[in-house]
Amino acid sequence: MGKIIAIANQKGGVGKTTTAFNLGSCLAIGGKKVLLVDADPQANATSGMGVDPEQAPATIYDCLVDSYPAPDAVVPTLIEGCDMICSGIDLVGAEVELMNRPDRERELSRVLAPLRDKYDYILIDCSPSLGVITVNALTAADSVIIPVQAEYFALEGISQLLNTIRIIKARLKPTLEIEGFLLTMYDARLRLANQIFEELKGHFGDMVFRTVIPRNIKLSESPSHGIPVVLYDPDSRGAIAYGQLARELNTRQRRKPKVS
Repeated sequence: MGKIIAIANQKGGVGKTTTAFNLGSCLAIGGKKVLLVDADPQANATSGMGVDPEQAPATIYDCLVDSYPAPDAVVPTLIEGCDMICSGIDLVGAEVELMNRPDRERELSRVLAPLRDKYDYILIDCSPSLGVITVNALTAADSVIIPVQAEYFALEGISQLLNTIRIIKARLKPTLEIEGFLLTMYDARLRLANQIFEELKGHFGDMVFRTVIPRNIKLSESPSHGIPVVLYDPDSRGAIAYGQLARELNTRQRRKPKVS
């Protein structure tokens, strides 16, 4: 059974989407079967993978609101072994349309259930909010990766996200875990960036990924070309870092005891 990982932080601009499609691409290149689920109305993960939602049979909105079968909504990407369920601006309306449903927090769990056995990893790119769709993503997930920007207000809002995770564990998904905190936009030359890394490790210990994602122009450029950085410039620091993150994530999974 595949592992579902939400990539979440309600603070915008911290590298959630960049992490979702670049980590997914590197995992697939490493031999894993990966599904990317774009759960952000901005649909940047969709465009960053070069997928046109207009050409897709359905989006995640159709699956959530209209019960469109998720397996039929899956489309391939440029990376062999990495598939996607697209998003679109209509996902904004799903927040309202799901509000009155009695089990609204579990709709994404229902949607993804038929796909779990088909993939090693299902990565959910969350929107920068803690609304109904993000709560759905966290409830569907086995664990959550929290990207943290290496800047002054890096830890701002993390307490709110951690409180939301605690509530979801208590009421909706007792087995939800924090997969790890991922430092992004890291510049080793800056004292502040190193201070933030040390502060994260001081607070969260082994939950902080050893891999850090550097500031890298290739990471910024590749989405405009509709390809992940590992195809745009595989020798760039950004591509190398996400390859290391994929290997570290796989190593973590091997070390965790299997539940019978």
